[in-house]
Amino acid sequence: MTYSGVVKVGGPADVHELQNLMISKVAVGPMENNAYLLRCRATDEQLLIDAAADAPTLLTLIGADGIAAVVTTHRHPDHWQALAEVVAATGARTYAGRYDAEGIPVATDVPVENGDTLRVGRVELRAAHLKGHTPGSIALVYDDPHGPPHVFTGDCLFPGGVGNTRKDPEAFASLLHDVETKIFATLPDETWVYPGHGRDTTLGAERPQLPQWRARGW
Repeated sequence: MTYSGVVKVGGPADVHELQNLMISKVAVGPMENNAYLLRCRATDEQLLIDAAADAPTLLTLIGADGIAAVVTTHRHPDHWQALAEVVAATGARTYAGRYDAEGIPVATDVPVENGDTLRVGRVELRAAHLKGHTPGSIALVYDDPHGPPHVFTGDCLFPGGVGNTRKDPEAFASLLHDVETKIFATLPDETWVYPGHGRDTTLGAERPQLPQWRARGW
């Protein structure tokens, strides 16, 4: 079936099948967080982005093969409430942005800096540090050699705007600057965007709105 990116809590995963990577998306928890399971098609190694909630659902999604790593996109509790249970069950290494690691109650094995490379099997992901929603939020970019790039943005970029900066002008300016310079300026319109909540989008769908976001201040 064609991937839509539309999922609901308690519903099945939606699977985006790429040539080298399988991306399974589920919605979990009361805030309808998205969690993404990435599976390298060459090695079957798996990586989870945001063990947000509902460990039983996430562990069922992961299956018997387990996961090598869990990446937490940022420190807000709705993105790590199942992290301890998932790590205990799988022994996965933990990754998070260096400047958010102290706010996550499960120890971060690998603090991530801007530009760092993370791997799942033979697939490489590049980290982008996006400051503003939190001090250490990170996005993960997969530059697919067989198609457009894919970027997992946590709560830093959604359809219709950047993440919540709590009406703090300095935080908003920082987040918009980082999203513009590290995401929009470096990736093409065809780039698929997987946010921390809700529906997916593309950079091409959002790019024309950047001046509007800047003018409104959120």
